[in-house]
Amino acid sequence: MDSNKTAADNDKTQSGQGFAGQLPPRRVAVAPMLDWTDRHYRAFARQISRHTWLYTEMVTTGALLHGDVGRHLRFDACEHPLALQLGGSEPADLAHCARLAETWGYDEVNLNVGCPSERVQRGAFGACLMKEPTLVADCVKAMRDACSLPVTVKHRIGVDKVDSYDFVSDFVGEVAEAGCRTFIVHARNAILKGLSPKENREVPPLKYDYAYRLKAEHPELEILINGGIRTLDEVDAHLAHVDGVMIGREAYHNPYLLAGVDARYYGDDHPQADRCDIIERFIPYVDAHLASGGRVRDIARHTLGLMTGLTGARRFRQMLSDATLLNGADSGLFLRALDSVRHARAGA
Repeated sequence: MDSNKTAADNDKTQSGQGFAGQLPPRRVAVAPMLDWTDRHYRAFARQISRHTWLYTEMVTTGALLHGDVGRHLRFDACEHPLALQLGGSEPADLAHCARLAETWGYDEVNLNVGCPSERVQRGAFGACLMKEPTLVADCVKAMRDACSLPVTVKHRIGVDKVDSYDFVSDFVGEVAEAGCRTFIVHARNAILKGLSPKENREVPPLKYDYAYRLKAEHPELEILINGGIRTLDEVDAHLAHVDGVMIGREAYHNPYLLAGVDARYYGDDHPQADRCDIIERFIPYVDAHLASGGRVRDIARHTLGLMTGLTGARRFRQMLSDATLLNGADSGLFLRALDSVRHARAGA
């Protein structure tokens, strides 16, 4: 499962050219989250939901132009539908990377216009690009010309003290003229100075009505909403106004939330996965990663929230985050952690 081949080489029927004949709609997606939504988390999430869209961590154009392309773009075929999120501001560089996304078998390429970190600002991309909608439009056009994948944009609703609806409306209007049909709206302002990335996810107030209004005024566009969404009931409420919902931290800390997605939003009547079954199904992936030279600790951290709310959840987390147990561990550690949950539930 874990190889240096492209996903297109591994499984051409699962590429963006044919996901079981047709890609599912972006009704529900997991947000790109740096250091969190790596390929191991995504493979794990796919054991829980078949249809939820998954997004990579942001990958900069520089990392692909000058670094190890395989390390950044390798993924398992089970991860589809899967989007590559790019960070950059040079149209030619983004075009090159969009071609790579298609070659490697991704289903979508997404441009980051929402990250507020100072490091990203120094690279002149992320949220600061909202101040340059013409440049973003040029980037989108170059990417669309370079590949046949859907090119989407994830952005904020404003920058610093600029928080009028007209600002984000004008931004979306100009970028849409370049051919972008899908906008993922993180419904907060980005504060470029004075707030950390973590604070930028919590302090600026959420203005969901801005995303709702964008959809109402641009029915021809696909609008997804992101920011502070924690339950599927909240997803229902948003879907009354927009086309899709992107869930961030809750999907990482409480991944079993995704277990209800397939039946509720995609009409998939396959039995909902049991948490213990999810771990057992994941073992072959873990073994393949170990066989390729990887470590259990690379994967274990992504599974810690699976048992949230269950008796035995604390022991499960302890075992899979214990440095001594993780040192030299094999996939049996997952099974022993699973047994601890079963014993605790039986005792309860």
